[in-house]
Amino acid sequence: MSDFVLASASPRRKELMRLIAEDFRVVVSDADESAIDKAALPPSIYVQELALLKASASAKKVLKDKKAIIIGADTIVVSNGEIMGKPADDGGAFDMLRALSGKTHEVYTGFCIMRVRDAYTVCDCVKTEVTFRDLSDEKIRAYIKTGEPRDKAGAYGIQGKGSMLIKKISGDYFNVVGFPISEIAAVLEKDFNIDTI
Repeated sequence: MSDFVLASASPRRKELMRLIAEDFRVVVSDADESAIDKAALPPSIYVQELALLKASASAKKVLKDKKAIIIGADTIVVSNGEIMGKPADDGGAFDMLRALSGKTHEVYTGFCIMRVRDAYTVCDCVKTEVTFRDLSDEKIRAYIKTGEPRDKAGAYGIQGKGSMLIKKISGDYFNVVGFPISEIAAVLEKDFNIDTI
């Protein structure tokens, strides 16, 4: 039996991780994400590098647990080739949401699964296209007042009130939430021989 470790404090990832394993630990990474130059890498590689960085930092904290399987993940929003992080303040959130209004953007989640016993590691990423409705400035300000944009890449959360800003998605919904559970389960089964159901 493996000891699952989630290298994330995200409540959304914790909720989805419970579908894979009822019993797991959260070991939050203290990795310095600024160590990776996002301008030097395509989004699909950049987001996997972030996930690997988080998983590695958490692995250092649980090295004595040879049964540990660590799962790290990171999510980014990409609009017109530009990576959008989390907004620094409400003004930043407004600018991001205004830029996304009426357009299609991509959401990438990179994930990294690491087995402590032998450092065997598999990283991958999933991309989903998200199309926003045309949003008035008033609608954007009202959404910002909910507080949801503050800790979200691209300044919105699809699983909350942000769902009302979205016209359609093409791809994995859970990827936009930040944890592409089907793909993670597939890698656990194929590469780690761990049944998830």
